[in-house]
Amino acid sequence: MTPIRVLLADDEPLVRSGLRAILESEPDLTVVGEAGDGAEVVAQARQTHPDIVLMDVRMPRVDGITATRQLGRLDGGGPAVIVVTTFENDDYVYDALQAGARGFLLKRSTADDFVNAIRTVHNGESLLFPAAIRQLAAERAGRGGGLAEANLTERETEVLRLVAQGRSNAEIAAELFLGVETVKTHVRNLLAKLGARDRVQAVIRAYESGFIR
Repeated sequence: MTPIRVLLADDEPLVRSGLRAILESEPDLTVVGEAGDGAEVVAQARQTHPDIVLMDVRMPRVDGITATRQLGRLDGGGPAVIVVTTFENDDYVYDALQAGARGFLLKRSTADDFVNAIRTVHNGESLLFPAAIRQLAAERAGRGGGLAEANLTERETEVLRLVAQGRSNAEIAAELFLGVETVKTHVRNLLAKLGARDRVQAVIRAYESGFIR
C-alpha cells in the first residue's frame, strides 16, 4: 500500500515535530516535508507532491488562506488542504474553506482525530462540522443567491441536505436506500450545478443562500 503523503505547515517547529511523530507512527502515512510559512508551503508542495497539507491558518509572510488558494492553482488542482486552527469560529477558518480547504481541525484535537481526518479527506470525503460551519455562515446569510437557478433535482436536494449534516457517501446511501456509486453520481452532479469545487463549497453556498438554516 502506498502511504499517504503529508506536508506539515506551521510556524511553530514544536507543533510540526509533534505532528510528525503522530503521523509517522502510522504505517499508511508519511511526512514528506515541513514548512514554516505559506510561501514555503507552495515551494515544498511543488517539490514533494503531497496528497494532503495540514495547514496552519496564521503564519508569517504568507498566511494559510493565501497559501491554500495558491495550492489550488497548481497542476492537477494541488494537494487537499486541511486547516489546523485554534478557534473553530475564527473568520480565518471560513475564508480558508472558501479558498478551497477540505475541512478543518482544532489544534487541541487528538492524535486519532488528525490521523482519521487525513484518511477521510484522502478517500475523497470532506471534513465537515455542520454546527461550526452553520455558525460561521450565519453571519454571511444572504450573500449568496438562492439555489433555485441551479435546478437541483429532488434527489440532489436530499443529498445536499445530508452532505450539509456531515454524512459520508456510505451514510447517505444507507439513509436514502441507494448504492454508494449512485450517491457519488448525485454529489458530482450537484457540485457541477452549483459550480462548487467540492462538498465544502456546496455546503457553504447552501448556508449562505438560506437554503439550509
